[in-house]
Amino acid sequence: MTQLSQRYLVAGCKSWHRRVFGEVLSKLAGDWHYVGKQEELSLAYIRELRPRYIFFLHWSWKVPPEILAEVECVCFHMTDVPYGRGGSPLQNLIVRGHRETRLTALRMTSELDAGPVYLKRSLSLEGGAEEIYLRASALSAEMIQQIARDEMHALPQTGVAVNFKRRKPEESQIAKLDSLEQLHDFIRMLDAEGYPRAFLSHDGYRFEFSRSALYDGRIVADVHITLEPKASAKANRRRKAKEPQK
Repeated sequence: MTQLSQRYLVAGCKSWHRRVFGEVLSKLAGDWHYVGKQEELSLAYIRELRPRYIFFLHWSWKVPPEILAEVECVCFHMTDVPYGRGGSPLQNLIVRGHRETRLTALRMTSELDAGPVYLKRSLSLEGGAEEIYLRASALSAEMIQQIARDEMHALPQTGVAVNFKRRKPEESQIAKLDSLEQLHDFIRMLDAEGYPRAFLSHDGYRFEFSRSALYDGRIVADVHITLEPKASAKANRRRKAKEPQK
């Protein structure tokens, strides 16, 4: 099968993934397809499509082992593996003070982020989280083009593995930080579609922060204020108690 007739599948679960597919990847040589939902990625579909590669720009679900065995699956991880294997790589890098990283294209295996590496590219960690994800998505598209064109072979990882833990939503609560720079980093690293924003809770209110800018010894940011769930439920009970009985 020549490259012009070769099939490729791209999987992504964010709006910017579908956008980079439509604007860049779908226009490359070959027959390109896209899935954005877990139920769309079935073994039956894979066997019918018979793609040369499946490229995972980002996927929030575990890929079944039978799919990993059926086709060469490539994911893009935002660390210089084996350093930084595991969840929430962007946030874990920023809280550790990193300003730049390596975006790694690696073959997916049963062990998380431990597969052999096709190639790596430098990636800046400046800006808000969504800006960084957009930058990584565009860079992933360039790497996909190279892997598909050159039929690259992945090489085993070398070095000592350092594992990251996936962050939990409650870890977005702002704790004691030593400087405005650290607070700015904390806000910006969570500022993306589908991620729990940095927040504070006070007197029954929840303050969520986004669009942080640091200059002249101060932070300017957007804040979204809501009632905490318990406070909101209590307010609703009070309102209903005041309503006239029918």
